[in-house]
Amino acid sequence: MSINFESLDEETKKRFQTLAQFGQTLEILTQQKLQIDSNIRETELAIESLTEATPDTPVYKSIGGVMVKSTRDKLLDEKNSNKETLTMQSKTLTQKIERTKSTFENMQKSLQEDLQNQ
Repeated sequence: MSINFESLDEETKKRFQTLAQFGQTLEILTQQKLQIDSNIRETELAIESLTEATPDTPVYKSIGGVMVKSTRDKLLDEKNSNKETLTMQSKTLTQKIERTKSTFENMQKSLQEDLQNQ
């Protein structure tokens, strides 16, 4: 089905634009979630490595491009706290993605039905 965008009324054009914006928002949210999930996996690997190390093993963390010596337990606490924060962010983004996707699909369906009835 081919649609001549210029022949549509202003309301329908605005609905198309809104639909496109929701699509872009959905893409952005999905990319953000992928990045956070990647950070979670990276943090889990760091936690695993720190857990396997003995408490007196020298460990370092990067602060602004500088390696700073730390204790295993302190760094493990930081990584666990970071993982909790990232997990909450991931859950929040999942909810936003689901709501945005639902709205996008409803708008798309409504627009398709309206165009078929014209």
